[in-house]
Amino acid sequence: MAEKKFITCDGNAAAAHVAYMFSEVSCIYPITPSSPMAEYVDEWAAKGRKNLFGETVKVMEMQSEAGAAGAVHGSLQAGALTTTYTASQGLLLMIPNMYKIAGEGLPGVIHVAARTVATHALSIFGDHSDIYATRATGFAILASTNVFDAQNLAAVAHLSAIEGRVPFLHFFDGFRTSHELNSIEELPDEKLLGLINYDKVNAFKKQALNVGCAYQRGMAENEDIYFQSVEARNTDYDKIPDIVNDYMQKINGIMKTNYQPFNYYGSKSAKYVIVAMGSVCDTVKLTIEKLNETNDIYGLIEVHLYRPFSTKYLLEVLPSSVEKIAVLDRTKEAGSIGEPLYLDVVASLKDKNIKVVGGRFGLSSKNTTPSDIAGVYKMLETTLKDNFTIGILDDVTNLSLDKVPMDIKVADKEILIYGYGSDGMVSTSKDIMHYLGEEKNLYVQGYFQYDSKKSGGVTVSNLRMSSKEINAPYYVAHPSLLVITKDAYLKDFDMFNNLKENGICLINTNKKSHELNDILPNKTKDIIKNRNIKVLLIDADKIALENNIKGKISKIMEIV
Repeated sequence: MAEKKFITCDGNAAAAHVAYMFSEVSCIYPITPSSPMAEYVDEWAAKGRKNLFGETVKVMEMQSEAGAAGAVHGSLQAGALTTTYTASQGLLLMIPNMYKIAGEGLPGVIHVAARTVATHALSIFGDHSDIYATRATGFAILASTNVFDAQNLAAVAHLSAIEGRVPFLHFFDGFRTSHELNSIEELPDEKLLGLINYDKVNAFKKQALNVGCAYQRGMAENEDIYFQSVEARNTDYDKIPDIVNDYMQKINGIMKTNYQPFNYYGSKSAKYVIVAMGSVCDTVKLTIEKLNETNDIYGLIEVHLYRPFSTKYLLEVLPSSVEKIAVLDRTKEAGSIGEPLYLDVVASLKDKNIKVVGGRFGLSSKNTTPSDIAGVYKMLETTLKDNFTIGILDDVTNLSLDKVPMDIKVADKEILIYGYGSDGMVSTSKDIMHYLGEEKNLYVQGYFQYDSKKSGGVTVSNLRMSSKEINAPYYVAHPSLLVITKDAYLKDFDMFNNLKENGICLINTNKKSHELNDILPNKTKDIIKNRNIKVLLIDADKIALENNIKGKISKIMEIV
């Protein structure tokens, strides 16, 4: 048996690699946080990298997301397997073409690093508002939970699109998964090659529009036939859940995973279950493990195939013992009686004697912790509350649930680095993760909080390393090392609160220890004293200036 190959990469790189392998054409236009996918594909094509068909992908950068979607549509019409990458408003600009692509049964794939759609304000961060906005287009929608899934389910999306003649939108959480570095087992290209249904590929290409093909598309239809034409595609969508499940089983055989359209995790006799999709599912799993140690009654249904929504596959994994369900949606659909996933679950379980409530979490990448999830399970056990929120304190409409203290060790070591946008500390953090993952054979996880100002804003690198796999999609909670690159942050941020006993704090400053003592808050001084924190000072800016690299302190801090 071939030895497993582990790589350190983020969700964007994981999905982009698989997308490149299946694509003949890629039409791109960058938008945060999906831009790296297009950049990877463009770079690989420029270097002549070959896809699964032995060809170099033809990459076309357009002048807008609407242009990219139009180019995808045209390329698919011409018989080329075509892909694009986008998020947020960029995805919304693709919606008109998405309706056409789906209506014409073209096997395109859109990979999305899900991001907040701007409402009262713009946000570059992640939630599912853009994904939900496309649910009526006719695209099948497949959700990945983490970086490993982003690789494996990207393959399921491409294979299922070819097999089922239905286009796919494959998504994962923007920043939380798209930019999270993690150690994953690599999906071998040669294994993918054997999964492709070449008869379906050839059938697709034979239907390509050209002057001699005898096909007509894009016609105008009246009421006498349009309705019938729409309903005629029902059978295509009816087959998709089984097609997706079939390819999931094939990927399971290769990667020793357990993908299903809906995955169940937790007690076989659970009374209280959460239904969710995206990265929060890993947080729910950690919470369940902790809670079930004392009372084995909690579970999770992890949604992978969101569209078409399959009641059959949902019921297959739902324990018969379940009494109450909380559905978590990562969006706010103003004016609706409930958010989209909640409404789907309610409709699917209308004949079951199960009480279902819905709530919201994680809008604009709001941190969601095990304490928040434990609060949801407590609500299910006590007094049901519909239309709830977690992760915030709602003192206006009072919809938020209380947290339940939950302390879970997820890694051997955690590090927190406060940097300044463009000072190189995020790149340094990534270097550290790659080194530990690839040279020291450790499991690593790196998540990087960016200020919306990007260059010049605050950056926080959340780093974890362990001898075991790490899937904890929330901020570092117990760092043993705290790095602060600007002493001004000492007054502005509460950085010491979670620093572990006997931890180390490294501060870049030109001040002496007694000068720092004058500006440190009393609370911080007490933490340093009571937890026996070792504080180290370095003037990295001076060292950088002396070496003609003004402002570039990252390598200096890394060496320290």
